[in-house]
Amino acid sequence: SPAGMVLSVLVILLLSVLYEAVKMGKAVLLRRALLALPRSLSHEALTEPQEGDSDPAQGRYHRDPWHPPGRWFWFHVGQTLFHVLQVVLGYMVMLAVMSYNAWIFLGAIVGSTLGYFM
Repeated sequence: SPAGMVLSVLVILLLSVLYEAVKMGKAVLLRRALLALPRSLSHEALTEPQEGDSDPAQGRYHRDPWHPPGRWFWFHVGQTLFHVLQVVLGYMVMLAVMSYNAWIFLGAIVGSTLGYFM
C-alpha cells in the first residue's frame, strides 16, 4: 500500500541517519580514547593507576594483568559497541537497498545525506 511504502522509506531514511550518527560517535570516542592513552605505551604505564587514583586497592586491581588496565580500555569497549551497531545498521540499510526498490534506495541516499550533514 502507499502508506506502507511511505513508512518503509521513512524507516530506511531514519536508519541511514542513525548509521551516520553512530559513525560520528565512533570517531568522537576514538579521539577521546587517544587522549586518554598515557604518553608512554610501556606495559607499566598502561597497568599503573592514574595519578588521581588514591585508592590503594584500585592500584592492586590495575596491576593484575587479567583486569582492564585503565580508562582508555573503556573507550575501546565503547568503540567496539559502536562498531557492532554501525555494522548492523549498515547491513540493514544494504538489505533494504537490495530490494531494488527505487523509493527505498532514495530514502537510504537522502538519510545518509541528512545524517552526514547533521
